[in-house]
Amino acid sequence: MPNTPTPAIPGHVEELRELFEELAGFVLSDHAEAPALDKVERGIWRRVLQIGRAAMSGFLAAQGDGDEGPCIIGPQGQNLKRFKSLHRRLYLSVCGEFAIERAVYGTREGQKIESVPLDVRLQLPRGKFSYLLQEWNDSLALEMPFDQCSSVIERILGFRQSVHSLERSNRCCAEAVEAFWEDQPTPPPEQEGALLVCSADGKGVPMRRADSAPPLVAPASGGMRPGDKKMGLVGAVYSVDPYVRTPQQIVDALFRTGEGPTQEPGRPKPGFKRVRAALKRDHEDTTAPQVQAIFGWIASEVQERGQGGDKPLVLLMDGQESLWNAGLEHLPVERFEVVEILDLLHAASYVWKAVRLFHPDQEAGAERLARKQILRLLSGELPLLIRSLRGKANRCGLSGKKRDDLERIIGYFLSNAERMDYQRFLAAGYPIASGVIEGACRTVIKDRMERSGMRWVFDGAHAMMGLRSIGLSSLWDEFLEYRIRNETQRLYPQAAANDDHAGLALRA
Repeated sequence: MPNTPTPAIPGHVEELRELFEELAGFVLSDHAEAPALDKVERGIWRRVLQIGRAAMSGFLAAQGDGDEGPCIIGPQGQNLKRFKSLHRRLYLSVCGEFAIERAVYGTREGQKIESVPLDVRLQLPRGKFSYLLQEWNDSLALEMPFDQCSSVIERILGFRQSVHSLERSNRCCAEAVEAFWEDQPTPPPEQEGALLVCSADGKGVPMRRADSAPPLVAPASGGMRPGDKKMGLVGAVYSVDPYVRTPQQIVDALFRTGEGPTQEPGRPKPGFKRVRAALKRDHEDTTAPQVQAIFGWIASEVQERGQGGDKPLVLLMDGQESLWNAGLEHLPVERFEVVEILDLLHAASYVWKAVRLFHPDQEAGAERLARKQILRLLSGELPLLIRSLRGKANRCGLSGKKRDDLERIIGYFLSNAERMDYQRFLAAGYPIASGVIEGACRTVIKDRMERSGMRWVFDGAHAMMGLRSIGLSSLWDEFLEYRIRNETQRLYPQAAANDDHAGLALRA
């Protein structure tokens, strides 16, 4: 007869009853001394873990071994025979580790296992770790080093996991990232902002030296050697309503002394902010794969969210020309009028470079000149700004390398003049600073991947960046549910048609 779960096993029921009674006795006992609440709390938690382990053990025992008889019909309609001996698999849950003995089926003894009815019924994961434990591991690993994650789980649950197993779990979790993004629904048009903004930027990731590479000699400065980092790519897409400001308001905000509120009242917030990141190379060590991955995704977001080209499309980035070329190559420019905007803070940094040529040591003088020139930049007076800098250079007798530096700065302004039409951008209510992508680079890469002593390999870095991007996009919970559902359907397609027990397993 087919093996079906039994309601309960008396021994396990009795063990649970004893553990509950022991917990009640511990809580209600008349302590000889005044109890320290923290010790009581620790005692309760230790007993709760014991109850959880006993409950899980009883549940697994009640499921039997999945024996469906000497022969069954396999997933593809083939006749399968039960192997002589039970096969064991380990299952590590938040309640501890369990050895599950199961009946397995195949075409004949010693050949490939074709079906494990108990695995199908319980919707067991691909590996040893339970989905709940994976969720805890991967959520903690997003924010802290793997060894610290292991220590935190050990303090809570009482068992330790290897760093290697946590790294492997992280990469396995990231395997679902690509499909998850493809499965995301388009945000409701009525909830989107009037402007669609896309941006991208690079951020260096400290890399582990390959085993075959020669030993590195630490630089005298104590910093990283050139080449120790590989540039990852982060992209962002969001919508926002226009917000009209004046050049003077921007200058006042840039030179704010710290007094007064930093948040502008009434400023619209970005909506449906989605972030992705990649660290990929091809066999020639070029960045083409990550450029294709990120800008291809940005283009897809724009196609879906652009409402047929009716929504203004803002491309907001810093001055790296390769990023502009990639953006214009991938974006559907035939459907949209793309507004190219150079990040104001990046442009302002060039103003400061010019100012420092005249006031290398006079902070007050440098700030006065910078404020004046940035206001000109924001007011559409770039020609006046350039004439002013050259005139001051002539009056100060600027020459040699400093004069060459000034001309390079002016050349940068001239080559990006159309992207610095800030007066027009402000009047239209367009964003002119790339705070979203700068914050994304910091959150996705720097805050987690540039901690002291950290070094990464490509696969591990790419996996972590993909997962942290989902977290930053406020989609982490949805991703975890998607990943379990996707893996379960892939592992047990024969159970996909019976959503009753499969859905119950996922919801439990």
